[in-house]
Amino acid sequence: MKNIILGLLILIVLGGVACYAKNVIGGFNMSDDLNDLTITKIKEPSVAGTFYTDNKEALEKQISEFKKNSKNTYNYPTRAVIVPHAGLVYSGRIAYEGISQIDKDVKTIFVFAPAHRVPFTGLALTSYDEWKTPLGTIKINREITKELESKFGAKVNDKALAPEHSVEIEVPIIQSVFKDVKIVPVLVGNAKPDEVYKIISHYYGDKNNAFVISSDLSHYLPDATARRVDAYTAQHIETANAEDFTHELACGATGILGLMQYAKDKQYSLIRIDMTNSGETSYDKSHVVGYGTWFLYEGSRNDFIKDNYSDFILDICRKAISDKSFTVSKTIYPQVFSEPGASFVTLEKEKRLRGCIGSIIPQRALIDDIVANARNAAFNDPRFNPVEKKEIKDLSIAVSLLSIPEKMSFKDEQDLLNQIRKDIDGIIIRDGRYQAVYLPSVWEQLPDKKEFLNSLKIKAGMSPDHFSKTFEAYRFVTSYIK
Repeated sequence: MKNIILGLLILIVLGGVACYAKNVIGGFNMSDDLNDLTITKIKEPSVAGTFYTDNKEALEKQISEFKKNSKNTYNYPTRAVIVPHAGLVYSGRIAYEGISQIDKDVKTIFVFAPAHRVPFTGLALTSYDEWKTPLGTIKINREITKELESKFGAKVNDKALAPEHSVEIEVPIIQSVFKDVKIVPVLVGNAKPDEVYKIISHYYGDKNNAFVISSDLSHYLPDATARRVDAYTAQHIETANAEDFTHELACGATGILGLMQYAKDKQYSLIRIDMTNSGETSYDKSHVVGYGTWFLYEGSRNDFIKDNYSDFILDICRKAISDKSFTVSKTIYPQVFSEPGASFVTLEKEKRLRGCIGSIIPQRALIDDIVANARNAAFNDPRFNPVEKKEIKDLSIAVSLLSIPEKMSFKDEQDLLNQIRKDIDGIIIRDGRYQAVYLPSVWEQLPDKKEFLNSLKIKAGMSPDHFSKTFEAYRFVTSYIK
C-alpha cells in the first residue's frame, strides 16, 4: 500500500514539472501537445534598456507619443520605406512616421539593416523563429529566410545579429503598428547593392510583402555641416542618383542603393517624409547624427504632387501674387515640397497670356521655386507690364512641374524630329549663346513637330532652318496643374 501511495506522489510531482517544462525550457517554447516536439526558438532582445526602454508600459507610451507628434500628413499605403535606427529617444518619431506609412494589409516586412559590430561578407539571416521585445514576440517568416539562403546566397549568422541594434530598434515600432505581420531580418555586411536589389525585385511583386531599409545619415558632424551633407544625400535619394553615394553619407548605404536601383528601374519615386538630426532632441549641436525617412511611390514625384496637392499649389501662387508679405516660412507644407524642384508658372487673363516665368533645372526647394516663379510671372515678365492689383481676381493660374531634362542624342534634324514625342515632351534647344524652351502645353498651339521646332528656334534667336554640329536638345515631361 505504501509503495502505491509513493508511486502516485511521484507521478503527481513529475506531472507538475512536465506541465511547466512543456511550455518553457530555457529560451525555447514547446508545443502544448506533448507528442509534438517542435521547438520555437526565440531571440531575446539585445539592446532593450540601452537603445530603447526595457519597460513595456514606458515603451508603449513612448511610441504613442511618436504617433501623437508625427508630422507626416501623407495618405499613401507604401510598401517600402527608408527609416533611421538610432536610439528611439532620438530618431523614434521619424522612424515611426516611415513605418506607419506602410500598407496595413501586408503580411511580411523585410528589414534590411547594416552591420555595425560583427564584420562579415554578404547578407546575414537568423535561425530564430520569433524575435522578442518588451512588447512581446513577433514571428519571423522562416519560409522566406530559407528561400533567401537557398536562392540568394544569404547565410544564417546569429552571431552577427546577436548584438546588433539596427534591426531590433525597428521591431517595437513594427509591433505597435501591425498586429498580424511577420518579419524577415536581413543584416547587410560587406555586400553589393545588387544583392539587396535582387531580393526587392523578386518579392515586391507580391503585395503581401513590404520593405524597411534601416539607415542613419551623416555621423558626428557639426549641425550646420550635417544639414548640408544630409541635404546632398537626400537629393541623391530623391533623384535615384547612385554616383558618389557612400557609407560616409549613410551607414545603410547598401540597402538604400538597392532600393534606389529598384525605384529607378520601375520609374518609381522616393518621397521625403521628414529629415532631422540628433541635435533636435539632445540640444548638442556640436556632433550630431542625421536622420531621414522616405517612402516609395509607384509613379513620378510630380504626379504624386499633382494628384494630392494641386489646390495647395494654386493657392500659394495666388497668395504670393496678391500678398507681398506672404512668405514660405509662415506656411505649413509637406516635406515633398522641400525637395529641389523646377516649375513654370503661367498666368492668363481672358484666355490670353499675361505672364510666364519658370525654372528648367531644380536649384531650390520646390515650394520656393513655385512662389518665386509666380511672383516673377506676375511682375517681372519683360514681355508684359506688371500685373495690377485689380487684375489678380481675373487671372487664371497654371503650374507645370518639370522632370529633370534628358539630353537627346541624334545624327541630324530629322532624327531629332523622329525622337520628339508630340503632346508629351517639353523641349530645350541650345547652340552657343542661343537657348529656348517650350513646355508640352505649347503643342496645343503648334501641333506639327517641324513647326514646333522651328518656332522654338525663332524664340531662341536662331533662324528656322538653323542646324549645326553643336546643336543640342533636351527633353522633359511635366505634370500640369491648372
